[in-house]
Amino acid sequence: MARTARTASFAAPPTPSGLLVVQPLRKRHCAECRRGPLPLLVVEGGVPRCLDCVDLGHLVFLPRGDTALTRRAREESALSAVVVRFERRRGRYERQGVLVEEAGLARAEERCLADAEARRRRRARDAVRRTAEDVRFAEAFAAEIRRLFPGCPEVRARAVAAHASARGSGRVGRSAAGRALSEGAVVSAVVASVRHVDTPYDQLLMSGVPRHEARRRISVGVERVLREWRVGGVRTETRAEADVRANAEAG
Repeated sequence: MARTARTASFAAPPTPSGLLVVQPLRKRHCAECRRGPLPLLVVEGGVPRCLDCVDLGHLVFLPRGDTALTRRAREESALSAVVVRFERRRGRYERQGVLVEEAGLARAEERCLADAEARRRRRARDAVRRTAEDVRFAEAFAAEIRRLFPGCPEVRARAVAAHASARGSGRVGRSAAGRALSEGAVVSAVVASVRHVDTPYDQLLMSGVPRHEARRRISVGVERVLREWRVGGVRTETRAEADVRANAEAG
């Protein structure tokens, strides 16, 4: 009875379409055959069921990581399912791989071996292209910083642009607004840099001051720097800026 109560409240993750299999974080038992703990399960009727009970026990697990192999394995399988797991830190379900037919996976592996070299060369070309795109975007971002803040040292503008626009960073430069070089995104990147480089913000955080209070304390200093940069004023180079400049000159 207690086991039934535990399983009855199990909620399925949202999915737009297709079969979905869950890697549970807690020990779960099948509501039908009572086997467990289950490494993989399907939520059916609000309760967890093992793969055998939902006719998926013959499928094999293919971890995420190889996009071409995953795509081809699903193409070669008449039946497949996406495997997800709840990530507490991000508060969402994330894809872990797929379940596919063993024969379909074997055929997919053969296809991938046949054109592995061609795909390797294509990945290399794509990497070169992305690097060139990133350089052009960082230069455009730095130019927009200099347009909005003509008093900002060029080496600092380049450093802010490189940091904000790093691929995969999730920073403001990689957002839709950042890629469009919107004024709000550019100003946000500059403000963040001023906050960390030109004020004691980091020291306040390290001393235990709450973030909102630390921002309140340094807000006047941030506005002063932004005002100087907007009108093209000249100010003394900070130690961090000197380090950036020295590294740029050395490189």
